[in-house]
Amino acid sequence: MGRSVSRKRPWLAALLGAVATGFGHLYLRRWRRGLAWVGVLFGVTVLFVDPAAIEALANWHAVDPLAIAPILVIGSLNAVDAYLLAHAQNAVARLTFTPDGQRTHCPNCGKELDSDLAFCHWCTTEIGDLEAALPNDRNECSVE
Repeated sequence: MGRSVSRKRPWLAALLGAVATGFGHLYLRRWRRGLAWVGVLFGVTVLFVDPAAIEALANWHAVDPLAIAPILVIGSLNAVDAYLLAHAQNAVARLTFTPDGQRTHCPNCGKELDSDLAFCHWCTTEIGDLEAALPNDRNECSVE
């Protein structure tokens, strides 16, 4: 619940996910999701890939791409998931507000803001004008 939301690079998460299943999620600090992808990869490999193809792949021999297609599909889906998850995490960091309507994270760099300053002390983005643009229903709760 007290998880810090910081801005991550989606392309880096996807690249790490493409290099090794689950690495992009580890970069995003989504440990369980990364381990779940490794579990899915293991399960799909055991169920759908010929052991001879796995052995040839492990020994760096030529392998028919169709024989390892399930591994490639899971790896690709893992990289796409890491990319989209990083984008979603960045969106949350940009849209996080306190109950009184002040931003808790910089919309530019995603790092936590000091409430006493009118700018982000990490990247120097002006914050004061952004808070004034908040809609009234975000600042107060109306009960009818």
